[in-house]
Amino acid sequence: MSYQVIARKWRPQTFADLVGQPHISQTLLNALQFDRLPHALLFTGPRGTGKTSTARILAKALRCPHAVNFIPCHECGECKDIAAGSSLSVIEIDGASNNGVEDVRELRNSVNLMPSSGKYKIYIIDEVHMLSSSAFNALLKTLEEPPPHVLFIMATTEVQKIPNTILSRCQRFDFRRIPVRMVAESLMAICQAEGIEAEKEALWVVARQGEGSMRDSQSLLDQVITYCQGPVTLAGVTEALGLTDRQMLLDTLKALVERDQAKTIDIVERLFFSGYDSRIYVQDLLEELRHLLLVKITPAERLLQLVDLPDSEIEYLKEMSATLSEEDIHLLFDMALKGANDIPRSQDPKIMLEMLLLRMASAPRMEALQSWVQQGAQPPSSKPLPVVSTSPQAPPNPGPNDWRDLVQQIQGVNSIVGASLEHTCLLKTEGQVLHLGVTDKKKFLIDQLSSSDFQKKVNTYLKTFWGPGFSFVVEALGPCAQTAAQHSSLTPRALEEKIKEEKKQELLRQVQEHPLIKTTQSLFKTEIRAIKEIKL
Repeated sequence: MSYQVIARKWRPQTFADLVGQPHISQTLLNALQFDRLPHALLFTGPRGTGKTSTARILAKALRCPHAVNFIPCHECGECKDIAAGSSLSVIEIDGASNNGVEDVRELRNSVNLMPSSGKYKIYIIDEVHMLSSSAFNALLKTLEEPPPHVLFIMATTEVQKIPNTILSRCQRFDFRRIPVRMVAESLMAICQAEGIEAEKEALWVVARQGEGSMRDSQSLLDQVITYCQGPVTLAGVTEALGLTDRQMLLDTLKALVERDQAKTIDIVERLFFSGYDSRIYVQDLLEELRHLLLVKITPAERLLQLVDLPDSEIEYLKEMSATLSEEDIHLLFDMALKGANDIPRSQDPKIMLEMLLLRMASAPRMEALQSWVQQGAQPPSSKPLPVVSTSPQAPPNPGPNDWRDLVQQIQGVNSIVGASLEHTCLLKTEGQVLHLGVTDKKKFLIDQLSSSDFQKKVNTYLKTFWGPGFSFVVEALGPCAQTAAQHSSLTPRALEEKIKEEKKQELLRQVQEHPLIKTTQSLFKTEIRAIKEIKL
């Protein structure tokens, strides 16, 4: 067969052809120009990012007799042999199939032999992490002190499997995943050179499926060109690769943002009619929600570094994100993430996905929820400032609640006196004499409450708030536990705590009955643990 696949035909031939690895190509060029090339190099990184291609480019730069500034001619026999992997002086070794100690011993024996031509003999060991421990040990000495005419270039996708003793003898170069934008531009250049008409959005989808690997993306491009047998369209790529339609994803996002449940149901029907995988669909939706958030919060100068999308789609997401808060997007993402975990375990993925999208479409906006909370929140409690009436009037038949109110007024004037009175209860009133009781646990207060100075202060407050003529006496309650408990519940402090608890329970009931809270609980399957007061 004479056909040559795109990945081989368009393999990089010079450092300038390398896509997405400028830090490596520049470093190697500088090393060549300033004669600082190490004797052992380790290329590591994901598949399809240019490790073996870079090794061959470096080999041609060293061995091409017509190279100018280490740029090979690509026309001589040496360049063609290296590109084809058949050069006698550039030995390519597959570490997966030549991983034994005997293979390394054979390599060591051939190292000392001079190259048949040129100055350098180059060994390219691919998938070097597949060598056995014995093979690595046999390679150590040769790798540390090779003959001056030998260069070792090792490539691996799993650098963590290489012993530190090998790593310490190499200069390491880390290849990065290639950004989707760069891959898409490269695929467009290939299509133009091959005379193939292709939609930009279609090539973006192909590049995204390559996951940062140029070789994988080029192989996928070969596949979709064969499938389409004509212009490469977005619909053709989606069908050929069995992917979720990008437009359907954007339609889903729009329905969720607009809270359109009817449109959401239609999308689910379209999704299953088209035969898309629910798990892949939800994963794609998660990625699209991530893009939506980044488009909203990322400055324009950094956006292209974080979001690999066509410019038209970025603008579409910008318009959509303007109607949402960051919290709204976080809410949708959290719900989709939970669905992504639940759908694979479901017996009926369609129903699970349908319910997930409907819950997301009916999720309340955080702005509305916060607005309701602020409207329903009570103002922060504070001790009332004492109001001195010009005509004080005592309650007709003072009881425990009247005594509680009076103690609160006294606390506003004198917190120390009020704190002592908090532990007393009003037992009875005889005329204008108040009989105050102190439980056995607080009997140490009796001496303080009975002192003339304390009584003088309290009588002044009684005159101020209830009028002239009032006085009080203090007595200790009996040690009977039942009597003590009964009167302890009538102290101002106990009454205040009781009132607070009743208000808290009433507020909890109101919150639980509110429609927004009910909707939120049904969406997240949660319960209210506590209510925190907002300080306005």
